[in-house]
Amino acid sequence: MQSLRQCVTQLAVFGRPMLNRTNALPSTVKPLNLIPACSFHVSLIFNDKRTQGPTRFLNHNKTIFRPQKPDEERRPAYVCNMRANIKYSPKNMWYIAAFVRGMSVDEAVKQLSFLQKKGAAIAKEVILEAQRMAVEEHNVEFKSNLWVAESFATKGIVIKGLRRHARGRKGVIHYRYCHYFVRLEEGPPPKNYYLPYPKSGEELLDDWLKQMHMRKVTNSL
Repeated sequence: MQSLRQCVTQLAVFGRPMLNRTNALPSTVKPLNLIPACSFHVSLIFNDKRTQGPTRFLNHNKTIFRPQKPDEERRPAYVCNMRANIKYSPKNMWYIAAFVRGMSVDEAVKQLSFLQKKGAAIAKEVILEAQRMAVEEHNVEFKSNLWVAESFATKGIVIKGLRRHARGRKGVIHYRYCHYFVRLEEGPPPKNYYLPYPKSGEELLDDWLKQMHMRKVTNSL
């Protein structure tokens, strides 16, 4: 078993210089003999069960609720969809996921169509696929009557590679992957997604005065 330093040294010595001089070799020498004894393979990484991506998020589509009573408020339908192991940075995907959060489906698709980013096209495909699943598999009557209730991205696998530098040095390069999740819910989108009850200026002033009245001055009477 050769060490990593020996493998990198052989790659630097037998890699590019010998490939450029294969035509100058005699006919008795086969170029295949110049291949280093060790090589780097990443194909087995994707065959591992741990790198297949999360699967429990889609189990929410299999949830069975109890029948509702006539006087109960109607439970809105929802559908979950995801895409695993996207060759995209999770930090860049987070901005796109947060951008469409709280929008209606038509508005989210329209906004992502004008966003010139790789992650925007992927998010658009996942949202459209979830919209199709809602109509065909979850008995949603109108496909436009949906809004993005959840949209987030998580970190996927990270593959380390080698990058050759000058003077026989080496560097590490990271190939990052991410997972994108989305949940569509039936009904109109809320007016305020992040603030459940936005307060007016007078209410904020009353809260501030109440906080000032309740404060305690240290070392006072």
